[in-house]
Amino acid sequence: MSTPTPETPARKSNAGRYLFLLVLGLVIGAVATVMILRAINARKNHFPEALMEVQAWHMGQLKAALEQNRCTATDVLPHLQALRTMGTDLEAAFPDLRDDERFRTAAAGMRAAADKAISAPPLSCESLAGTMKSLGDGCKTCHRDFKN
Repeated sequence: MSTPTPETPARKSNAGRYLFLLVLGLVIGAVATVMILRAINARKNHFPEALMEVQAWHMGQLKAALEQNRCTATDVLPHLQALRTMGTDLEAAFPDLRDDERFRTAAAGMRAAADKAISAPPLSCESLAGTMKSLGDGCKTCHRDFKN
């Protein structure tokens, strides 16, 4: 008779450990990637984009006033003044374009349109539409030539 042999215990698999380490590595890699991208983004100069965003917001407010038939000088003058003030910063926001004649001409045209609108504020929606067109033409000229 043969003696029964004890069964050898099954080897424990390390798959769970490897899966855990893989998931941990992916999480750490994702966190590190986000941190690196944020650090790179923080070093970027956000002034040009911010200036364009605020100008677009003020133009949007003028458009909303036009659509709501609220075209009195008290409704639109603050937005026109803000657009003019920010027009002064165009060359500072885009220093690499400062020496380009087309850029200077477009910036000066935008400021001239804003100056004209402030000195004689639009008193009707028709005149506001004309003012917005002249301001928009200055913006379009620059965007056509320089926006990527």
